[in-house]
Amino acid sequence: MERILAWAEPGESELLSARAQALQDDDAPSDLDGDQLDREERAALRRVDGLRTELEDVTEVEYRQLRLENVVLVGVYSGNAEDAENSLRELAALAETAGARVLDGVLQRRPNPDPATYVGRGKAEELAAMVKELGADTVVADSELSPSQRRALEDRVKVKVIDRTAVILDIFSQHAKSREGKAQVELAQLEYLLPRLRGWGESMSRQAGGQVGGQGAGMGSRGPGETKIELDRRRIHSRMARLRKQIKGFAPARQAKRANRDRNEVPSVAIAGYTNAGKSSLLNRITGAGVLVENALFATLDATVRRAETPDGREFTIADTVGFVRDLPHQLVEAFRSTLEEVAESDVIVHVVDASHPDPASQIATVRDVLGETGARSIPEIVVFNKADLVSDDERLVLRGLQPDAVFASARTGEGVDEILERIAELLPRPDVAVSLLVPFDRGDIIAMLHDRFEVLREDYEAEGTRVEAMVSEAAVGQLAEFVVA
Repeated sequence: MERILAWAEPGESELLSARAQALQDDDAPSDLDGDQLDREERAALRRVDGLRTELEDVTEVEYRQLRLENVVLVGVYSGNAEDAENSLRELAALAETAGARVLDGVLQRRPNPDPATYVGRGKAEELAAMVKELGADTVVADSELSPSQRRALEDRVKVKVIDRTAVILDIFSQHAKSREGKAQVELAQLEYLLPRLRGWGESMSRQAGGQVGGQGAGMGSRGPGETKIELDRRRIHSRMARLRKQIKGFAPARQAKRANRDRNEVPSVAIAGYTNAGKSSLLNRITGAGVLVENALFATLDATVRRAETPDGREFTIADTVGFVRDLPHQLVEAFRSTLEEVAESDVIVHVVDASHPDPASQIATVRDVLGETGARSIPEIVVFNKADLVSDDERLVLRGLQPDAVFASARTGEGVDEILERIAELLPRPDVAVSLLVPFDRGDIIAMLHDRFEVLREDYEAEGTRVEAMVSEAAVGQLAEFVVA
């Protein structure tokens, strides 16, 4: 730090010192979110811009060295311009999370994307001029491109072209930590890559057929039996098969944990919602879990399950799940289906929405669409407008009209957390069998179990033991049969 300040120009040292202090303050451990060790790990390596030595005109972009990319965004829309702008802003946030710098963005209104170059010919020329003027090296499209569209647009703009799906997959590959998460992301990436393989030169050329095959090469020209692209496809299919088998192998451990919770009759709650809506912060506020919290899209991917209590003392598990986003790649939905089982198998879903987002209605619709794909549409839902400390009273009225029974909460200030727990307690399944028990004094474990798992209505002490009137589940009646009294 002293060395940097010594090199600074006169008058700049105070500014550098203030910025360094601000960064240190931002990274200080928070009592609310626990030790954020993953944040330090992610910030350990930083890309340094302005050090490139490669040529300006590089068209074979697959061989470029890793560096901070300068990108231009492009989108096509046919409906509401405001929705298109919100989608492009979200794409900008995705690109920055993936490690790029967004220079500019353009939109074109047309009934359907151009089947050849995604945007029209004139807009493609305008985009090429913009890329050259700004010095960008990547163009990101705000929807999934077909292989032919991507290649044709690359030929026009002379730089790498990727789509929204590729950006999301890149973020997932950076943030996956567990073995299962890495396997799921790799499977999704291979499914996306398979139809987009393309050849370079003679190594991918077609083989001659018959004796001459119209190629004029004659004898000795026939290949070994497979072209390079066919070999790549076969390897990808083999790798995908191994990954599916590996992901399937994780299922027994997850099912054993869930069966253990079911056997102990512990209800489960799942936190679902749009990415960066504050799900992990809410989990930390409720349970003190210390899960990674970062102002970035898809900061956490792996499901985290913690134990919590309702205000009346009943225990339940609460799970933080992967966030959703509009146009979430179907490859990811399929690959993360095992992780999303936590949502489908839960008793209550806490649907977290970013109250400060410019379009919360689209967030709610997107999340409910994905929940429907996982078979969780019929599970009781609590809508929580998080980050309520960032919205005004007038904005709250608008949100209340959008979802009348929603809870306004703030994981930062703690507002609304007690109300969330009360709502959870109302919706969790309650034991429905009334029993009267006489438990000997040496069986305190039964009394503790009744208080932890069921609802104790009355408790009296007699000479023979503790008389308890409680509501229990049907499955527990047999376990308590020896203590039942008339």
